[in-house]
Amino acid sequence: MKKNNKQITIFEGKKIRRHWDKKQEKWYFSIIDIIAILTEQPDFKKAQSYWTTLKSRLKQEGNESVTKCDKLKLQSADGKYYKTDVADVETLLRLIQSVPSPKAEPVKLWLARVGYERIEEINDPEKALNRSRDYWQKLGRSEKWIQQRMMGQEIRNKLTDYWKDNEVKEKDEYAILTNIIHKEWSNLSVKQHKQLKNLKSENLRDHMSDAELVFTALAELSTRQIAETEQTRGLEENKIPARKGGRIAKNARLELEQKTGKRVVSGENFKLPDGKNPKRLT
Repeated sequence: MKKNNKQITIFEGKKIRRHWDKKQEKWYFSIIDIIAILTEQPDFKKAQSYWTTLKSRLKQEGNESVTKCDKLKLQSADGKYYKTDVADVETLLRLIQSVPSPKAEPVKLWLARVGYERIEEINDPEKALNRSRDYWQKLGRSEKWIQQRMMGQEIRNKLTDYWKDNEVKEKDEYAILTNIIHKEWSNLSVKQHKQLKNLKSENLRDHMSDAELVFTALAELSTRQIAETEQTRGLEENKIPARKGGRIAKNARLELEQKTGKRVVSGENFKLPDGKNPKRLT
């Protein structure tokens, strides 16, 4: 299963982890997160205990819903990934019936809505773009920044499409190549850049300045065009255009920094420090 950018969704201010299965075209949600909301139990261990007991009882009763639950590695509060019980919308709706809770009906309605969102976006990609634009606007991003972010995402998608069609494995190998490109142009790994910006689980690109977005896009555009020209296949061959593409953006960055006297790579982010307004990286 491919990791989706929108791993977290919100119900009444509570975070629920989820994962999009590209092949089956359906969402899988963390059962523990749903149980915690239904039982109004913020303590993760108690919610886990409740689910363990419920799961055992349902198995004894021969409830088929339990057998349809899967396990996926989802990110925990400590930033690490652990195997977690997950279920699709249909299975969750059945499980919810076994939990006496005043939250049951609101959660059912919410699941039906968010579970359908991704299908809508596949049929009409403009809806996904509009949702992203609205989200960034609410967080205080400028129109200029939003346009740059969306353009960069389109360039990124074309690069990953090339990788997918040319024997590069999703997730791990994408991450390896992305890190090569990023380190070439910025002199920092993705992890180091996130540390510089004091980010943990947040998306690095959502906290980049205009300039950082531009050079990331230039590096990835160059990488794809070089890869297409050289017809590279697989991880090892694609490391070569990744380095070359990143180097093109690095040379452009160094020239700009020489002309302006300003560093492109920034430690600023859009987070809300101590309740203050977000930093506008424009």
